[in-house]
Amino acid sequence: MFTAPIAELAPALASKRLSSVELTTALFDRIDALNPRLNAFLARDRKRALGAARAADARLAAGNASPLTGIPIAHKDVLMTAGWKTTCGSRMLENFVAPYSAFVVERLADAGMVLVGKTNMDEFAMGSSSETSYFGPVKNPWNVDYVPGGSSGGSSAAVAARLVPAATGTDTGGSIRQPAALSGVCGLKPTYGVCSRYGLIAFASSLDTPGPFAQTAEDCALLLNAMAGHDPRDSTSVDRPREDYARLLRAPGGAKPLAGVRIGLPKEYFGDGIDADVAAAVDAALGEFRKLGATTVEVTLPNLDLSVPVYYVIASAEASSNLARFDGVRYGHRAAKYDDLTDMYKKTRAEGFGAEVKRRILIGTYVLSHGYYDAYYLKAQQVRRLIAEGFQRAYQQCDLILGPTAPTAAFKLGAKTSDPVQMYLNDIFTVAGNLTGAPAISIPCGFDRNGLPIGLQLQGNHFRESVILNAAHRYQQATDWQRREPADIALETAR
Repeated sequence: MFTAPIAELAPALASKRLSSVELTTALFDRIDALNPRLNAFLARDRKRALGAARAADARLAAGNASPLTGIPIAHKDVLMTAGWKTTCGSRMLENFVAPYSAFVVERLADAGMVLVGKTNMDEFAMGSSSETSYFGPVKNPWNVDYVPGGSSGGSSAAVAARLVPAATGTDTGGSIRQPAALSGVCGLKPTYGVCSRYGLIAFASSLDTPGPFAQTAEDCALLLNAMAGHDPRDSTSVDRPREDYARLLRAPGGAKPLAGVRIGLPKEYFGDGIDADVAAAVDAALGEFRKLGATTVEVTLPNLDLSVPVYYVIASAEASSNLARFDGVRYGHRAAKYDDLTDMYKKTRAEGFGAEVKRRILIGTYVLSHGYYDAYYLKAQQVRRLIAEGFQRAYQQCDLILGPTAPTAAFKLGAKTSDPVQMYLNDIFTVAGNLTGAPAISIPCGFDRNGLPIGLQLQGNHFRESVILNAAHRYQQATDWQRREPADIALETAR
């Protein structure tokens, strides 16, 4: 019962069959046993969590609880969390304690969720494997010799190992969806602006999007209900009427619950470079959607092949600007010995940043420099618009776009660290969602020959989260991939 999804835990808490204190205690015992193997958590606080759990139990007893009250959660360590170290997986912020909380952290706390701890991640969210963290790599619960994906790998691994039923992440080029796929959980990237970026330590401001990890699409809908909302402190936060993202999930499904839903199949998602096991799993999932009543139509995304270079130009440029604030003057790491102010800047940033962060800062500074701005950054923004227009034309023919989340299942630790281009290509199916700002979800749809999870991506037009979540939920009602648990982790807990 302790490892059940939110949609099952919430009624148990509401009916007093289970208390938040009991649930939180059991999960902390599990974290203490398994985190040394997984390195999913950077910080956790049992005493503080149990205090929040007791408050949640009182709220449940008083009858003024939300569907999330008493449910434990972990936050990616890029989200400011008042009174907690918020490190971004970097030496630069190794001892930084956040003075305030991010908007989504506040909203989930207001909903009564119990904060268990902060999760490991690629340094400053720059990576696709959670190997660039200053505090060591995260391990995949399905096989600890493999990566869990990144940059939100600590969150995806924590949910996959059933250490928590939910966790937050941030998605800049696929950093929720790709680790969700490689770890065998659900990860939702909402429309840009639906969840405020206030308190999210910025990597690339026009791309960063907070979102939830959970075991099921239904759980993601419940979490998004709490996380979404207008925030005047964030100029990119969208001011629109509140929405119940779970409303379609509750509607009677009937014999054909997805009747009338048109699923677009871009030829660009089904070409060369996709692992045979991934292609087979996605094809089988497509068959399930057809059984559920959905129809399919071929669409084309003519500029999709340019999305990776466009993304890495824009993201690196924005990172170069955003990370300029980490200079040793106001907060974070400062070099112990230096000759003057300029020397302090140089030594602080040389010591505080890891290799991948330095690489992206250098690329970003180059493309923004005089003489190269028009050739690289401006051109990338123009192609970004062409990519977005291609998706808009596709959505005139379909309601959703379906394809693999990543071209392969998880790869071994260290397999791609010496080849940044190969690492970047792992995001080929996810980066376009950030360039366009549209929502997408990754859900489990099978396993490869090594017993590692495979992810299915569903994308929709702006503000169509409820349609995406409903389609994912109907698929999960017909299959059980989301209920599979890593066998070695379950055995380890039982010992």
